[in-house]
Amino acid sequence: MRTAPYGSWKSPITSDLIVSRTVGLSSPSVDGDDIYWLESRPNEGGRSVLVRLDSGGTKHDVTPAPFNVRTRVHEYGGGAWVVDRGTALFCNFQDQRLYRVGKSQADPSPVTPALQVRFADGVFDRRRNLTIWVMEDHSGGGDAVNSIGAISSGGDGQPVEPVVLVSGNDFYSYPRLSPDGSRLCWTTWNHHPMNYCC
Repeated sequence: MRTAPYGSWKSPITSDLIVSRTVGLSSPSVDGDDIYWLESRPNEGGRSVLVRLDSGGTKHDVTPAPFNVRTRVHEYGGGAWVVDRGTALFCNFQDQRLYRVGKSQADPSPVTPALQVRFADGVFDRRRNLTIWVMEDHSGGGDAVNSIGAISSGGDGQPVEPVVLVSGNDFYSYPRLSPDGSRLCWTTWNHHPMNYCC
């Protein structure tokens, strides 16, 4: 046993040791009999993994390494994935492209081409076979152009260009469809004087 002055004792338990083994859980969602969520894994460099718990209680990693489910829309992220009937679409942090992965699909396939566009807050539109996203276009230099856009979710394996549905304001968030799919609502605002409208 060693005696040390008050405040100078070195503990083998450090904050880095504690945090390196703590898995963060967020964004739970139910899809049929399955439950999905994101796991932030410090032991994988902070990679965010989409995980599915099936009805039998078995846990599956939906997004294999090196995919990292995270978006940079508005620089702080937001809803980086959406799932419907066993098909998940997600934004990959490295290239900000959207990818599709299903229960029986080992490797995600790209949904969008390589663009300077970021995606967040997705919602499936079953009626039109689309997904609707907040989009942030960085291709023009200067300030990003924000909009709400739609992307075909046909799943033919070919990346498709998004189609802008709504634009003209500085920020957009939370596109949502009415229960019957006939109407779309969202939140939007401008820099000055930060008016909200929808």
